[in-house]
Amino acid sequence: MTDQTPHSALRHSGFRFDNSWARDLPGTCVAQDPDAAPAPQILVLNRALAADLGLAADVLAQNPGWFAGGSLPDGAAPVALAYAGHQFGGFSPQLGDGRAHLLGEHIAPDGQRWDIQLKGSGRTPFSRGGDGKAALGPMLREYVISEAMAALGVPTTRSLAVALTGEDVRREAGRLPGAVVARVAASHLRVGTLQFWAARGDHDTLARVVDYAIARHDPDLVGQEGRVLAFFDRVIARQARLVAAWMGLGFVHGVLNTDNVALSGETIDYGPCAFMEDYAPGTVFSSIDHQGRYAYANQPHILAWNMAKLAESLLPLMGDADAAVQVLNDRLSGIAAFYQAEWLAVMRDKLALDGAQDGDADLATGFLAAIEGQGVDWTLAFRRLADAAADDITPLRALFTDPAKLDLWLPLWRARLRAGAADHLRATNPLVIPRNHLVEAALQAAEAGDLAPFTALLAQVTDPYADRPGREAYALPAPSGFGDYVTFCGT
Repeated sequence: MTDQTPHSALRHSGFRFDNSWARDLPGTCVAQDPDAAPAPQILVLNRALAADLGLAADVLAQNPGWFAGGSLPDGAAPVALAYAGHQFGGFSPQLGDGRAHLLGEHIAPDGQRWDIQLKGSGRTPFSRGGDGKAALGPMLREYVISEAMAALGVPTTRSLAVALTGEDVRREAGRLPGAVVARVAASHLRVGTLQFWAARGDHDTLARVVDYAIARHDPDLVGQEGRVLAFFDRVIARQARLVAAWMGLGFVHGVLNTDNVALSGETIDYGPCAFMEDYAPGTVFSSIDHQGRYAYANQPHILAWNMAKLAESLLPLMGDADAAVQVLNDRLSGIAAFYQAEWLAVMRDKLALDGAQDGDADLATGFLAAIEGQGVDWTLAFRRLADAAADDITPLRALFTDPAKLDLWLPLWRARLRAGAADHLRATNPLVIPRNHLVEAALQAAEAGDLAPFTALLAQVTDPYADRPGREAYALPAPSGFGDYVTFCGT
């Protein structure tokens, strides 16, 4: 693959690649160039993220081939990564990057290492019969929702760009414009990455990958005795905080397979995800989640299940098997309490409680009991608590068919409010999230050639808390005629 960009432009792009994965973990990835796009065109470029990464956005904009295939930035060394995973409970010993290419690891000005990956960029040895391509809609979905999550303060992979390839892809919906998203991640190490080597009994490679993960995400543990168990504790903590943050926002990931659980604690893979509107614990959006395995309320349980699979992968590295099993089981049995503490911290914040008291869990679940079955929008319910904190309960009560439980709950809550509660509630509970009907409308318009709705939606969701005129349409749930929302993986 050649690059026609003048060398002066390459030197000033800002990319500083140091490709430690390919260098330090030979055999865990396959060198593979992205497919050359026939007519690459950058559709969306994240200039703010580019600035944070020390990249020259104007140079990036002049080089669409870097993001769609056909050319490479200086220093990139593309590879496809190997991993396995439990998918809906069933183990697949080989998955891997079937339609993604890790261009390399960019070192930002602050020294932080970031993976730069193209998704939808063509077949790899892990494609399993797929075409390796992606349609525009799912790539824009990943962009807008990952950027919304970043604005909401949730650990997440980010999107640097979406580029059109100039060719169509065939999906159930017919011929759709092909596109690639450039994803930025602290790393693409997954639970499934470790499962790949554990399942093969290759404990030497497993040990090298774990030490590599420790060096990238928990460098203070490097070389320490007991670092594998300490690393396991860190991953549990990151995942518990992440899932608690999702639950606070009504976010349903939709496909929490072990290959979609990042060791960094970032949200990764935004295929069938969506935000719950009416509060219903059993909410499922994914078209393939027929049993509700990854329903909203099941996400904490799947967190523990996935961590058990991580424990199984780490077991060969922990010495005496019987002793290690006991230690790991002790950690696993503590996940529920650990998660509960993280969730309660999220809820105390969302309810603007003053400090911490023993009855706070009951207060939080009391609010959920008040809104369940009422058709109450999750996001608006928490947002309108700000009005209630300022002694105007009308906007909140208007959401309810029967506010009787709410009326009993409100005095208990008011007795626990912190000073300045109304301002805190507006700064903590978003006004705007990526509403499902608006996301779909924006994606459909973009596929038809009109990017304006997407651009407008992106501007709104990346500024989620501000209370100002003109945002009303972005703050309301779907109209009654929108129907049940179903999402798809986009593969």
